[in-house]
Amino acid sequence: MNAFIDQLYNVLLPLSGPDGLSRLFYMLFPYFLLLELPLNVLVVIGVLRWFVRKRTSIPKSSLYQPKVSCIITCYSEGMDVQTTLLSLCEQTYPGHIEMIPVVDGATVNQLTLHAVRDFQVNKELYPRRYLRPIAKWQRGGRVSSLNAGLAHASGEIVMALDGDTSFDNNMVSAIVRHFADPSVPAVAGSLRVRNAWTSMTTAVQALEYLLSIHMSKIGLSEWNLVNNVSGAFGAFRRSFLVKIGGWNTHTAEDLDLTLRIKSYFKRHKLRIPFEPEAVGHTDAPATFQQFLMQRLRWDGDLFFLYIRKHHHSINPGLLGWSTFLMVLVGGFFFQLVLPFIILGYTFLAIFVLPVSTFLILFALVYLLYLMITALMFALMLLMVSDRPRKDLRLGLLVPIFPLFMLVMRCWSAVAMLNEAFRRGHEESSMAPWWVLKKATRF
Repeated sequence: MNAFIDQLYNVLLPLSGPDGLSRLFYMLFPYFLLLELPLNVLVVIGVLRWFVRKRTSIPKSSLYQPKVSCIITCYSEGMDVQTTLLSLCEQTYPGHIEMIPVVDGATVNQLTLHAVRDFQVNKELYPRRYLRPIAKWQRGGRVSSLNAGLAHASGEIVMALDGDTSFDNNMVSAIVRHFADPSVPAVAGSLRVRNAWTSMTTAVQALEYLLSIHMSKIGLSEWNLVNNVSGAFGAFRRSFLVKIGGWNTHTAEDLDLTLRIKSYFKRHKLRIPFEPEAVGHTDAPATFQQFLMQRLRWDGDLFFLYIRKHHHSINPGLLGWSTFLMVLVGGFFFQLVLPFIILGYTFLAIFVLPVSTFLILFALVYLLYLMITALMFALMLLMVSDRPRKDLRLGLLVPIFPLFMLVMRCWSAVAMLNEAFRRGHEESSMAPWWVLKKATRF
């Protein structure tokens, strides 16, 4: 133990000297140079490729119009679920759409149950829209609701949607056309923050959704590397979904299902596209405390899935080499390792470096990430955004976005420690405790 302390002292002592800044910089920079920068470049090249292809290709009309079943998981949305149902009724898709709102815990969730029962589909205005509500009287959680909806779904395409999410009226048409390709088992849709200017917290999340989710998925989709099909908005081929057993228990069912689908990539040459024209609008946590609690669950779930549940299936024999490497870099390193590196260097700089040296280092790192954020935001406005005037206002938040991401990276480390030592996924509000406790432990 004393030998370890002596070695640690010998490493830290030079950092407090006059050349401590350069030493710390050279220790920090390779992680960004070797891993983080190439991933950003991969996304940018993918976006450029998508942009050129979109501008030069001739739009194709598709005669593929299968029946679509929309499973809408409802718990405490109240009257907001009617907005979701109406947005599905008003889809321009010429085929049949079956709406299956599943009210979980209907015994106590009376407001949402009445909102679903009171909703009427006008057959003259919406002749190919059908409402098939399901009341689950005992609460079983989100996965239970999804599988109940799947058991009653009759459409060839199944969509998993949140009860508080509304959609652009071309959403179904934009997503369904991908399923004309038999190698597509799932399609990821895009999400925007509906209450973007309710608070500073929601505004920053709106920018995060555009840069870290919407734009990144466009770039990654060009290389068939989409990391996740969102639980709030995703579409699946029903036959494939039934074949692999539907959704699985525990929390983070969206990433769990995505990883299970990807385990067939090597054997069946599958792909998961991202459709940027299929846009859903959801409400983000309005207060910073609510936001932190949401990410405590989200980021802790990453540790649970990658380390505890899916460690055996993450190999190139199942995923294929490109997907395997992406999971290693984008999953393990960026989501599990990098937060601890950033948290460690932050504490190291605070407690070891002189104040002036720390401030200089902080300013350099901040300016570096500010340049990257500004570049990504400019590319998003010029090539990706379908609402550039509306999104331009979010540019006011670009200067604080690197600080926001620093806080989130450090909080991710806290979330993973919470999962590692306290099994935080078993405290999730996505399912009652007795469902999580009875599930197989990993």
